[in-house]
Amino acid sequence: MRLLNAAYSLLFSGLTAFSFSSSLPVVDLGYELHRAISFDETTQTYNFSNIRYAATPTGTQRFLPPQPPSINRTEIQTGSVGRVCPQGLPIWSAEIMVPFLQSVLLGTPFNQSGNISDYPVVWPPGDSRITEDCLFLDVIVPKGIFEGGSSGQNASAPVLVWIDGGGYVGGDKTEWDPKGLFKRGMDTGEEFIYVAINYRLGAFGWLSDAKGMANAGLHDQRLALQWVRQHISLFGGNSGQITVMGQSAGGGSIIHQIAARANGTADLPFHQAIIQSPTWYPLSVEQQQSSLRQFLRLLNVSSVEEARRLPSSQLMAANAYQIATTPVYGTFTYGPVVDGSLIPKLPSRAMLAPNFKWKNLRVMTSHTSNEGLAFTPPAGANSSAYPSIIEAYVPSLTPESIEDIARKYYPSRYNTSSTESLGYGSPLERTALTVSDAFFRCKNLYLNAVFDTAYASVFNVLPGLHSQDLAFTFYNHSQPGASVGPFDTGLALTMQDYIISFVKRGVPSSANATDWGAYADDERVLDMGLQDIAMTPDPVDKNRCRLWWDISG
Repeated sequence: MRLLNAAYSLLFSGLTAFSFSSSLPVVDLGYELHRAISFDETTQTYNFSNIRYAATPTGTQRFLPPQPPSINRTEIQTGSVGRVCPQGLPIWSAEIMVPFLQSVLLGTPFNQSGNISDYPVVWPPGDSRITEDCLFLDVIVPKGIFEGGSSGQNASAPVLVWIDGGGYVGGDKTEWDPKGLFKRGMDTGEEFIYVAINYRLGAFGWLSDAKGMANAGLHDQRLALQWVRQHISLFGGNSGQITVMGQSAGGGSIIHQIAARANGTADLPFHQAIIQSPTWYPLSVEQQQSSLRQFLRLLNVSSVEEARRLPSSQLMAANAYQIATTPVYGTFTYGPVVDGSLIPKLPSRAMLAPNFKWKNLRVMTSHTSNEGLAFTPPAGANSSAYPSIIEAYVPSLTPESIEDIARKYYPSRYNTSSTESLGYGSPLERTALTVSDAFFRCKNLYLNAVFDTAYASVFNVLPGLHSQDLAFTFYNHSQPGASVGPFDTGLALTMQDYIISFVKRGVPSSANATDWGAYADDERVLDMGLQDIAMTPDPVDKNRCRLWWDISG
């Protein structure tokens, strides 16, 4: 997630500074003409930046599915104006999470308050690119691919579409630089086209009235993916070889895209998926309505129709404030919901159904070894707080259900040396594992169980925090970024090999590491550690996951 990436100091520097030249190529998209904004000599790639894929989602279109862009051929677009959707930053992630994680990892006391209400509101960093008119995407294409297939006649390059994470409230398409992936592709002779998309966040993307208005962000993603399928041949890309990739909220978004109208007649606008640490929190109808009421109160209006008539600055301020004051540690107020339309049921129930339509989709899945720690409040160190923490995450649970979870599935027995180890040795580890299972690992498990061809992995580099693997995924040896814990260039390059070969051929492979077998063969996962990369038994507990599939989707 973007918020955690910033906190962990995992961010790479931005894309190479744009240079505009009239000699750069132009693509005719039909509705507009768009010129590449830069050419990168190192990777030999053109950057077609900030291509509009949807109409401006303001006024009467706020909070609703996007509309296609209007025709505008009066001038050549260059994408010179950056675009970032309105953002939010929860207090818990900005003020509490990092000091608490430091205390846990260093074994030092945590001497500040764990109460969110004890901190001032945190506003997202100022960014001149932030605007409601943010539904744009970037296409980065190697020169050889573009020049060989720009006519659309010889378009054959595989396409990788990146959906950024950020808790459904933050992030943007330029947050991670694909230059390292392109360099690795050049080294191995496996080139591809890279696309990154923006989608609406916070209230703008996920406000729901439980009456049909919901999931605008998912609709944004779907339209962007359809744009790729329709137009990517103009850049030399193969519309029949599209892999979608996302981490955290980006991974959760992909799961929802796969489960959307799962048994309908429409085709998926992609052919493979790489899903890293997918997450979302189940939001009940009451929670959705409560968030809507709070948002309207902050705007001092009584209806969504009135909100649509307000100036953008007022809406962005209310959105940022509401997200900042998210009351439950580890959550973000907004995210995908079951709406009875695009998402008719929890994704787990759609995908685990016997008649699920997309069983033949090829997927790569992954999670880190300690996903839940970053989302576990300081109170989780106290065994007595366990029931109240679970209730805060899933308020729809009855006291009896919470007691059953605490007694049967995650009992307070802390003996990691026992042959019957439960996977935790302290109250904090118990709470963190519960969060990991409920909102991360069990989502990967049903993907591995559902699809005929799933390649599953665990990122097992200590401390194994959520988002820690992204520094490896996007490793660029010319601009190495800071990372949490140890870093190994060889592992990073191997991980990139797996990604690129999967995009290219549908089978992850690397000359530097072991063969990666499909999960269906023997229910084993690829353990990616610093010392070794090996196939091992899946560490995720199926019995626990059956519980969470019903509760959290």
